[in-house]
Amino acid sequence: MFDEDGSLDPLLKFLLYAVLALAAGKMLWEWLTEDVSRWITVDLWGLIVDHPWWTGFIALGAVGAIILLVRLLSSRCDVGAYAYVDSDEGSIPTAVPGSAADPDVLTFKMKQLAAMSATGFEQACADLLARDGFRSPRRVGGAGDLGVDVSARDHDDRLLILQCKQYKAPVGSGHVQEFNGTARLHHGADIPIMIALNGFTEPAIGFAAHHDLVLMGRPELKRWAHGQHLYDVLGIEATQ
Repeated sequence: MFDEDGSLDPLLKFLLYAVLALAAGKMLWEWLTEDVSRWITVDLWGLIVDHPWWTGFIALGAVGAIILLVRLLSSRCDVGAYAYVDSDEGSIPTAVPGSAADPDVLTFKMKQLAAMSATGFEQACADLLARDGFRSPRRVGGAGDLGVDVSARDHDDRLLILQCKQYKAPVGSGHVQEFNGTARLHHGADIPIMIALNGFTEPAIGFAAHHDLVLMGRPELKRWAHGQHLYDVLGIEATQ
């Protein structure tokens, strides 16, 4: 019924709207053509008695519409404080006028991350690091980046190096091996993290485990994007 971001399935959403539109149309027609009191005391009750299944279906549609409205308002509260503007540096968050922008509640839906450009996806990861309180998060990805897309430091002054893959297919072992060759040796990463929107292959997971690389697949990325702290998602503890 709901997708992974908690949104109602589009087909069910259409059916709910159709049921509500039909019910509203019938009520309006009865209102305009019949005596209101008679419609309420006789016709409406008669309709319920004569058509209990239709009545229940309409009532269910109304409840579903209310739930949908509440979820829609909640999601706008989560991400509505930011508008994302494409620039040479990627997708940059700017506060929407009149909103109470609070970086502590910045969230993304998975379908939003999937729809971003590659630089926008990297910038979104940098923004989530800023939300979680990491110091100096910045997007550095581009030609010649040697495996680093985003960098930041935590409160223990440990250097995080992130490589962000927005591929439609799982990331293979070759990409993980390349990241392993540069994250620590070239960039001096204390915590090398590779993020893949659609996960990793089994060989890639095995290689990363052997070389102590941190992988963030789709389930972990979803939890991080939906508001959980990066270290809580990955099970990393502060050293102080």
